[in-house]
Amino acid sequence: MADSQTIDSIDRMILDLLIQNGRRTVSDIAERVNMSPSPVKRRIDRLERMGVIVGYTALVDHSRLGAGFEAFTEVRFAGDVDVDAITDAVTATPEVVELFTTAGDPDALVRVRVNDVQHLRRVIDAIRRSGAVIGTKTLMVLGTWRR
Repeated sequence: MADSQTIDSIDRMILDLLIQNGRRTVSDIAERVNMSPSPVKRRIDRLERMGVIVGYTALVDHSRLGAGFEAFTEVRFAGDVDVDAITDAVTATPEVVELFTTAGDPDALVRVRVNDVQHLRRVIDAIRRSGAVIGTKTLMVLGTWRR
């Protein structure tokens, strides 16, 4: 893991630029941070080696693929269920995009992506049948914003 002392303000600017657009060229980044491309490339390589940059990904508009409906479901489990069992119970459902196990109530927050409300109902029913689930509460996503 990276020591925060080894990450300077230039590294943070480079990271911000890559977060905005992971396909940004080294030349473009160099221009924006007022450096030449070679040291910027060395910094990016170092950030990758340090594990600060762990990958690059494409952002997809899932509504254009027919699965643009998202929801968050709070999931409560029986008190004797361990965290690994929570993860196993929820991630077996292919519509689950993310799982956050939490301290307190609820035990987990699950983000799902589905086609429509009926599909959501089937997914929630599947999660409820997964074992030690004692309750759920689902919130439908109306809009999103991402930094």
